[in-house]
Amino acid sequence: MIFKKLAYLNLFSLLFASTSFAATLTQQPYGTTKDGQAVQLYTMQNDRGTSVSFISFGGVITHIMTPDAQGKKDNIVLGFDNLHGYEVVDTEQGIHFGSLIGRYANRIGHGSFTLDGKTYHLEKNNGPNTLHSAGLGYDKRVWQVQPLISKGKEVKASLKLTSPDGDQGFPGKLDVEVIYSLSDDNAFTIEYKAKTDKPTVINLTNHSYFNLSGAQNSPYGVMNHIVQLNADRILQTDKNSLPTGEIKSVAGTPFDFRQPKAIVKDIRQNNQQLAFGYGYDQTWIINSGQDKLQRAAFVFDPQSKRTLEILTTEPSIQMYTANHLLGQIAGANGVLYRQGDAVALETQHYPDSPNQAHFPSTRLDPHQSFQSKTVFKFGVQN
Repeated sequence: MIFKKLAYLNLFSLLFASTSFAATLTQQPYGTTKDGQAVQLYTMQNDRGTSVSFISFGGVITHIMTPDAQGKKDNIVLGFDNLHGYEVVDTEQGIHFGSLIGRYANRIGHGSFTLDGKTYHLEKNNGPNTLHSAGLGYDKRVWQVQPLISKGKEVKASLKLTSPDGDQGFPGKLDVEVIYSLSDDNAFTIEYKAKTDKPTVINLTNHSYFNLSGAQNSPYGVMNHIVQLNADRILQTDKNSLPTGEIKSVAGTPFDFRQPKAIVKDIRQNNQQLAFGYGYDQTWIINSGQDKLQRAAFVFDPQSKRTLEILTTEPSIQMYTANHLLGQIAGANGVLYRQGDAVALETQHYPDSPNQAHFPSTRLDPHQSFQSKTVFKFGVQN
């Protein structure tokens, strides 16, 4: 009888553990766009105290709540308090807080490229170049969201968008699916998939701005964040931050993050590349190529002791120290965002690849399926 009771107790304990300690996915209304489309807010939460919230508008990640070394939770990404901020203010300022960028992330030189002998012209929104595809990109549209797993060791949601032929000036109808997932081991994963009906170019990324202290807790921004990048080389850029085609070693330059160092250490060096971008806004070439999931970056905040590890199948990562936030935009909780308040770490293919034959190709043909994965792992390091 005693053994039977113990068996029941053990079974009860296992059931309680499996039901109490599981990630969940919930949703609630977030607002309505100017043209009347309903927008939903989705929140994924795990049993480690980490949660990721995103909206169907632009797939924008509005919150990543993680505990610090003392167990205090803060939002470690910049953003706004409401839909108006993302739909109107963000669009006017070209910030792209937390959003999904497409059809082509980063820059395309002179707003044009040639594919199979035909030249395609794009809107120029960054001097003589196109940045993040210009206009109302994928980050300014309502995606169709479908929860895939709402409870378990990992929760998932699918976000889908169809971009018609000629959209933003690009050829081919593109069907895009992005899968967000959060696991109980504190890994937030973004999987990108796409198919086209005619040859096109594609470069997708997420544009979250990270501050591991929480923007409201960090008067000095991310300057003291310790960063390590798995990259021996960097793309050389011109005065408009467009790659020249040259690939340079990071050795002996402010761009050498092969060993962990504070962002502030070299950001004020008299370096022409830094001057062009008003700070860090460069593309680092990840060691060991592409298509294999590997570490791209590691970030440590000495204040909160939070860590962020980024793994990706992409061949490069753009590190941007929010150089164009000028203290004029009030974000979440009324905080005025300024230069250096955050660092964006955008995994992607190289900028201007359609015009640089020796860069990894961003071409997608109808018989192919585009696939990419990036993993963000959150932790604490005492």
